[in-house]
Amino acid sequence: MSQEITYKQGEETRTVDIYTKEGLETMSMLWSKVFVHNKFTHEVTWMGIPIIQFPGDIVMMQELVWKIKPDVIVECGIAHGGSLIFYASLLELIGNGKVVGIDIDIRKHNRKAIESHPMFKRVEMIEGSSIDEDIVAQVKEKIGDAKTVLVILDSNHSKDHVAKEIQLYKGMVTPGSYLVVTDGAQKFMSDIPDGKPEWTKDNPWDALNEFMQDNDEFDIDPFYNRLKITSNPDGFLKKKEK
Repeated sequence: MSQEITYKQGEETRTVDIYTKEGLETMSMLWSKVFVHNKFTHEVTWMGIPIIQFPGDIVMMQELVWKIKPDVIVECGIAHGGSLIFYASLLELIGNGKVVGIDIDIRKHNRKAIESHPMFKRVEMIEGSSIDEDIVAQVKEKIGDAKTVLVILDSNHSKDHVAKEIQLYKGMVTPGSYLVVTDGAQKFMSDIPDGKPEWTKDNPWDALNEFMQDNDEFDIDPFYNRLKITSNPDGFLKKKEK
């Protein structure tokens, strides 16, 4: 039994069976747009701190962290600090590791909330631009000789910035671990009511795909996008084993 949905995108009107592969892709994209438009990401917290993530993406990152059990997680972009606390809590359960967070502006109230949290014992923060050479050097120093390093890019979502981050941080990722490029879905959000037309060309997805066209170090792992409703399409780059 088929059930169809008809929708208009630009000047084109389409009808798809929601139970087909095309229907699944379409429904997932439409729900993602509605989710972002209604700012549901801002309704999600982790252990009391806003995390600003799709719930499905939180589950996928939990699977990844639990699988590889990194010694260090580097996250570019802190915002309220929910994801720092999220990763720290997973590492606390694992019993090892720390999170290094970088943000160009760690606001006073956010810093206070993070530093007063029980999971802060596994968190270190650096204030400054993630693409500044001095900041990158500090991150490398904090990584030291860690055996397993996971890097997550979630700061400035412009194409140029993400492209620079990829080049600066890819070498920190250890073989078998991941470079996670978040919020590539920005490319597909330009037509939501408060979207911006320039997002179609200025977004993390284009930066990561241009990188993948001329790289032999990483493979895109689709496993962590299997829930379809995601802010991180194609964003899980696994570093090849030596």
